[in-house]
Amino acid sequence: MNYWIVADICSDLPKTYVYAQERLTLMPMNYTMAGREYSYRVGDENRSDEFYQKIRGGEKASTSLIGISEYYDVFKQITDGGEGVLCVPLSSGISGSFGSALSAREQILAQKPEAKVQVVDSLAASLGLGLLIDHVLKNRARGMSLEDNARWIIENRLKVHHWFTVDDLNHLYRGGRLSRGSALIGSMLRIKPVLQVNREGRLVAFEKVQGRKRSLKALADMALEHLSPQYGGGCFISHADAPEDAEYVAGLIKDRIPAVGEIFISPIGAVVGAHAGPGTVALFFMGEER
Repeated sequence: MNYWIVADICSDLPKTYVYAQERLTLMPMNYTMAGREYSYRVGDENRSDEFYQKIRGGEKASTSLIGISEYYDVFKQITDGGEGVLCVPLSSGISGSFGSALSAREQILAQKPEAKVQVVDSLAASLGLGLLIDHVLKNRARGMSLEDNARWIIENRLKVHHWFTVDDLNHLYRGGRLSRGSALIGSMLRIKPVLQVNREGRLVAFEKVQGRKRSLKALADMALEHLSPQYGGGCFISHADAPEDAEYVAGLIKDRIPAVGEIFISPIGAVVGAHAGPGTVALFFMGEER
């Protein structure tokens, strides 16, 4: 049976990548800014600089999860066509979209018990989810079945490393991940946190370094320490309106790991960026379990 990979826009995969794939769909997500709701879709990364300019200008953005009905409509259209669904939503430790997808699956199976719909928690975010999807697509291209691919995700999702650094601590404060006092003192001392996604799929602090360059070098240090060539040895890097810093991290990795595989760089979209803030740089690769 042919099957689709269904993920969401928080994978931060760009239009050029998505449109080159077969049977891949990324669910749009909504964000609200200045009282107006926007739908963020594939291709909107080309306008992300406008979004970050508004954030830098003091505007705030909030996001909402994908609803059950939205997943249901996509699942129904695919299964009505006689094809299967492997859905890999944003980490349940970050969003409730995973729960929406599970409920939509239950509704589909209640109406059509023979339908093939699997929903697997990615425990991943941004291009970490994108990296996981990239492997899942390659597995399918090699002939892996829907069920085996779902099993592969469960067995390998914790091998996707996520390392982030942010430029403005106030975004972590607004997101509830840092106290107001810590954000204020950290900003005064030019403290730049390095964060990771843990085994529960939640974004947590790992260490604090002083200065932007040191925080970017810390990301490259993580690749040197943890990257495994077993999965191709490549890296994905995402950035929130900070392309030069993303290229700087890529250059450090190439210098330190001459045999590194492909380094893929893409912008962080508005949905992830609403929480991370402009200047965020993130590194993703496959290695030993988190």
